[in-house]
Amino acid sequence: MSDPATVDPRLLAILVCPVTKGPLIYDRVAQELISRKANLAFPVRDGIPIMLPEEARLLDDA
Repeated sequence: MSDPATVDPRLLAILVCPVTKGPLIYDRVAQELISRKANLAFPVRDGIPIMLPEEARLLDDA
């Protein structure tokens, strides 16, 4: 049985940022999908990516 805190790699391969349609980077520690182009981090909850722009947090510029 897979760990519910991980995202299926097949899903990660097809997901894109809903704002820019650009690539996403999976941050396993923070449980987020990062869109550098949009400067947003989308949460992953119980292994499910929440791809709603209103649920994303703005990345720090630093």
